[in-house]
Amino acid sequence: MNTRKYHSKKKSEKVKNIATYAILTLISLIWLIPFVILIFQSFNAKTGMSINWSFTFDNYVKLFTQTKFLVWYGNTLLVSVVVTAIQTVIVLMTSYALSRLRFKLRKPLMNFMLILGMFPGFLSMVAVYYLLNAMGLANVVGLIIVYSASSAMQYYICKGFFDTLPKSLDEAARIDGASRHTVFLKIILPLAKPIIIYTILTAFIAPWGEYMFSSYIAIGSGLDPNKFTVAYGMWKMLSDPGTKAEMFTVFCAAAVVVSIPITVLFIWLQRYYVEGVTGGSVKG
Repeated sequence: MNTRKYHSKKKSEKVKNIATYAILTLISLIWLIPFVILIFQSFNAKTGMSINWSFTFDNYVKLFTQTKFLVWYGNTLLVSVVVTAIQTVIVLMTSYALSRLRFKLRKPLMNFMLILGMFPGFLSMVAVYYLLNAMGLANVVGLIIVYSASSAMQYYICKGFFDTLPKSLDEAARIDGASRHTVFLKIILPLAKPIIIYTILTAFIAPWGEYMFSSYIAIGSGLDPNKFTVAYGMWKMLSDPGTKAEMFTVFCAAAVVVSIPITVLFIWLQRYYVEGVTGGSVKG
């Protein structure tokens, strides 16, 4: 009887697993359809969104020879790298301080930052634009300031990870005469590789594909194509109705090239990314 129940249970679990994997596979295929279409269109010799497909590299040739894509790519890469460095440092220091130090108004400060983070950044976009434009910072420097300004409010995942690290490590080092600075750099950070990778990835992705603020900054810079980011430059490709159909496949080629760094980073650092998310969600 027990054997029959066991086999029945195993069969039921197998059916559930098959159904689960079938549903996940279907969802994955649906999710991948737009990306497959995008790649095929980037190699399409026909103009516009054409079903009749014929292979060509001309779209990529046009992208690099007839547009300032490399300049836009360089601007976006510069902004993303600088913002990633600034935001990673700020988030790690803020998270460590909120995890380990105890001071007045600590919890109200944490709650205030969480509540403030619920409001989307574009609510202040017009005011920020006028301030940056008045100071002559409607350029790449202004974008770096905008993207880095609220870095400390991204503390919650990183703080949760630091909360999982035993405080006895800090206490033992402090007894041996180590300063807070030494404990943070020499003991905590070497153990926090997953959350550091997670912070770097999230910090890099945000400015890489951001359009709204970059479009405002481009307006402030007098619509100089040399100051565009990739997102705004790609939008400009399709902004002219007269050349929209002709530039569509070039736009698709640009989208493929832009997606390569993010795809490579996620594939390379996926394990650390998952560890950072799961580790940071254990404690609040």
